[in-house]
Amino acid sequence: MAADETRDLAPPDEEDFASLLDASFEPTVYREGQTVEGRIVALTHEVAFVDVGGKGEATIDIEELVDPDGKLDVEIGDFIQAVVVSTAGGLTLSHKLARGTATRQRLLEAFRAELPVEGRVERAVAGGFEVRIGTQRAFCPISQIDSAFTADPSIHVGQVYTFKILEYKEDGRNLILSRRVLLEAEELERADEVRRAIVPGAVLDGRVVSVVAYGAFVDLGGGIQGLVHVSEMGWSRVSDPNAVVRPGDQVQVKVLRVEDETGKISLGLKQLGADPWQSASDTYAVGQMLEGRLTRVADFGAFVELEPGIEGLAHVSSFPPTGKRESWKENVAPGTKVVVEILSFDPDRKRIGLAIVDESSARARSAKSGAETGGDPIVAGARIVGRVERHEPYGVFVFLAPGRTGLIPIGETGVEREGDLRKTFPVGGEVEVQVLDVEPGGRRIRLSRKAIHEAEEKREAQAYTQRQQGDVAESFGTLADKLRAAMKRT
Repeated sequence: MAADETRDLAPPDEEDFASLLDASFEPTVYREGQTVEGRIVALTHEVAFVDVGGKGEATIDIEELVDPDGKLDVEIGDFIQAVVVSTAGGLTLSHKLARGTATRQRLLEAFRAELPVEGRVERAVAGGFEVRIGTQRAFCPISQIDSAFTADPSIHVGQVYTFKILEYKEDGRNLILSRRVLLEAEELERADEVRRAIVPGAVLDGRVVSVVAYGAFVDLGGGIQGLVHVSEMGWSRVSDPNAVVRPGDQVQVKVLRVEDETGKISLGLKQLGADPWQSASDTYAVGQMLEGRLTRVADFGAFVELEPGIEGLAHVSSFPPTGKRESWKENVAPGTKVVVEILSFDPDRKRIGLAIVDESSARARSAKSGAETGGDPIVAGARIVGRVERHEPYGVFVFLAPGRTGLIPIGETGVEREGDLRKTFPVGGEVEVQVLDVEPGGRRIRLSRKAIHEAEEKREAQAYTQRQQGDVAESFGTLADKLRAAMKRT
């Protein structure tokens, strides 16, 4: 083998190997503000010792390694990331600068190393907040206290937050802080994770950031917000979202929809509770009378809440006619309690048809006491007193009972062709009618006023005949008496 080849395969000389070995044990040079990773090798009551490689060993305040409940969050052997805050007299690390250790020198170190610091929001001042970090006072502009607009500054007062020092002036006497930059950094880190979790049906924790007339915006994390519409806040009708949630509230919500094109997220609060309609069939039935609360009035009727989440409609047609336009609204003030009768019930469509019962009636009193009484039966042949509701070219509609209206056809009104139907049957006036026939289900009821007249005429004729027969009998009796008296005289 050639000499050159022998030289190439020979191991490095001892001097080169020794120099490499010495170099591997030389301490690494660290600088303040540098991020390092190390393994915890020992724990004391005051500090944790961290092996950062080579011959270097650093310390970190034990207070920075406990959770909000004061429980130690790490164990020996765990790896952590931290920032170098000091190299004087040894290597000192920090996760964040706790307010209990905030001296001016430490604050300066935190500012230079861009370390977060803990502070307590003392009070709201013009344009922002006064924050106390240890014995130092600092200022946080209102735009920097949160990642969302702060409508109510008082929600932050008394809170302990983590801030970043934006400005360090006048030897630490003038400190400008920001919490927002730290929140936004955290949100960016969490954004992808949060987006993966936001799917229809998912139940997530969030924070209310703002409340508007039509609902509340909830921060789900990672800077991602969704809307809880006012209609999704409760099974009972919600008129003021502020009565349900306030900015800063921690809430649990259910994801209802995620729009692919716009990215809008629809959330719900009420879906986390039971839907009262699921058991409505066990509670309500047609003909039942019970108490409810008037919630709102529309042109077509009044809505009545029977229980939170269950509303029924008393349609305008269920109110007795008065002859005055919309006079039915006079006694239906929202918020008042009323007695109602269930006229129709459709649990699949979540609809209940109601009629408001007169409070002074026996039916209303019996409903309040728990008893039930029926009204006059509307069956063929029955004579009923109703109230004229309206006129049509083909007849007169008569209100008989809540939800029960019948028709007197023109031929059954008893009015001659040239007669004035409106004068004979004024709207709102009472009229006695006879039920001619009722369709199955009571949807159509045919009435007659002429039948009442004919019955009255027949009754009067019978009475007249009876009177006439009585007079004849009386006259014959008188004549016989006179004859007997004459025969006695002879």
